[in-house]
Amino acid sequence: MTQAGEPSGQSPEITVTVPIHNEIDNIGPLWERVRTALDGLGRSWELVLVDDGSSDGSGAALDRVAAGDPRVSVVHFRRNYGQTAAMMAGLDHARGRIIVPMDGDLQNDPADIGALLAKLEEGFEVVSGWRRDRQDAPIRRSFLSRVANRLISWVSGVPLHDYGCSLKAYRREVLADVRLYGEMHRFIPIYARWNGARVTEIPVRHHPRTAGVSKYGLERVLKVVLDLIVVTFLFRFADKPIYLFGGFGLGCLGLSGAAGLWAIWLKFAEGTSFIQTPLPMLTVFLAAIGVLSILMGLLAEILNRTYHESQAKPVYRVARIVRGA
Repeated sequence: MTQAGEPSGQSPEITVTVPIHNEIDNIGPLWERVRTALDGLGRSWELVLVDDGSSDGSGAALDRVAAGDPRVSVVHFRRNYGQTAAMMAGLDHARGRIIVPMDGDLQNDPADIGALLAKLEEGFEVVSGWRRDRQDAPIRRSFLSRVANRLISWVSGVPLHDYGCSLKAYRREVLADVRLYGEMHRFIPIYARWNGARVTEIPVRHHPRTAGVSKYGLERVLKVVLDLIVVTFLFRFADKPIYLFGGFGLGCLGLSGAAGLWAIWLKFAEGTSFIQTPLPMLTVFLAAIGVLSILMGLLAEILNRTYHESQAKPVYRVARIVRGA
């Protein structure tokens, strides 16, 4: 085993990744349940545990788990970076053909991994868990989660009941070039669908938390909404930002022209002086915003081309190539 905890040898078929932050009482039961579930599948597997800057001794407990099984790797962060960063680290260190992230608080059930994999075999690239019977606070967690899920489904066009469920199964190729920031780990199915992947969901079990403290708060709802705006922008306008900035700028210029014409009509048709109405000031204000927006769109276009051409980033994704005999 290497210093980073990554086992050598042939790549496993399945990688389960689990972010851990101050879950010392859950680590032992979690390891037993994951090992039992994965051994029962009859397929090669590995477990990547990410210690997200724990301060309660979880890191040492994780190391003891890894010392007893070469299929276990532990990635230790220098400090707490958050769930999304921990999940990204899990994806970066995963070697399996199928990657299954899940939470480390025992609310996800590792026994459901088999059902997720079976659904993948039907031809899907992403299978998302749906905690249909959630064991959380009914108002603070469950109700707000339902509202957020409906909003995300409406904006993204990807109808899932439970974006917040960490228990999912991905084919490795779906996660190629995926980089996560903020709270964006929950939006991976959206990335996948927008890039042509087949996405579905199945109900999974959800257990009440019996140890440790929840790290979720009401402020996460606001973060999710803001990240949703970012995701939507990146998908719809990242390659052609002038469409957004330029469109907004042209709209402002149109309103500026309308306000100016209205001010002129009031001046000559009704004798209303320019200083008696805010329309001239509104005309100048909207015109300035319109011009600046268009210039910002042009600057964004230059940055976009620099990004793609300097790093040889393609603007398309190939599913497969078929050549004649």
